[in-house]
Amino acid sequence: MPQRKQKELFPTKVLKKEEIAPGVFTIYTEKKFDFIPGQVVAIAMTADEEPRLYSIASGNTAGHIRILFDINPEGSLTPKLAQLDPGDELLMSEPFGRFLGTEDPAWWIATGTGVAPFISMSESGLIQNKKLIHGARTPKEFWFSEHFSASLNDHYVRFATRETAPGIQAGRLTQWLKEQNNLPNNIKYYLCGNANMVVDVRDILVSKGIPYDNIVAEIYF
Repeated sequence: MPQRKQKELFPTKVLKKEEIAPGVFTIYTEKKFDFIPGQVVAIAMTADEEPRLYSIASGNTAGHIRILFDINPEGSLTPKLAQLDPGDELLMSEPFGRFLGTEDPAWWIATGTGVAPFISMSESGLIQNKKLIHGARTPKEFWFSEHFSASLNDHYVRFATRETAPGIQAGRLTQWLKEQNNLPNNIKYYLCGNANMVVDVRDILVSKGIPYDNIVAEIYF
């Protein structure tokens, strides 16, 4: 999840929880504040806990806020979030952050649950002239792949490192990027996922002549 910051937290009711895969959940909460696609919220269970940050994974016209997360067995928050039921409350901040979606052409690059802000951007209608490069270990770990396949068609490219399947390329997305010789250098590249991926992809893009200012990153821990 993104880097932590201290924010004022507000009691927020859980509307729905779904386990979309073993250990991977979406939680829907009431929407108390408007947001820009790509922003994050700080979440805690109690006021004396240090909040953690999560990218919003829902469109900005929806009547709820959706959060996508996987359980960290050693974490202090995700095991508790996974136990919540509709009607329970958590503490949530106003949305904030600078990883903001726009209508301009862009490439989105994500691994794991780092796809969350791109769910928000696409469900908010910011899908025109976008390309999503999505990496995961197995074909079952491309969260919301049906949504992206339908909305992006051939502009949704998947890479799996441990198993493959029809329509999914084998290997790491970083290797594919290294092999590209004509990356567009006049668009934004949005990177979201674990730190190693973000750093590696940023270095590859810079080596390909992409201006540093055209690379926008959100690191998940």
